[in-house]
Amino acid sequence: MEKSFYYPVPWGDVTFLKDALAAMDLPFSIEQPTERLELGPGEVAIVFPDLHVRDYNAVRDLFGGHGKRYPG
Repeated sequence: MEKSFYYPVPWGDVTFLKDALAAMDLPFSIEQPTERLELGPGEVAIVFPDLHVRDYNAVRDLFGGHGKRYPG
């Protein structure tokens, strides 16, 4: 999967978001903090490839805003 953007989320929200994204049949991965992917304490990143506009809008609605560009 070519990584395009991500949302930093607290661990406590992962199960809900993972289930919602699986129900929408959207590709994603969950990543821990790294040197390139800096996250706050207790956060993980839900990472997405480029999505069709319709799918991106559904993701944006679920997360309540735009994602952050994945570091290249």
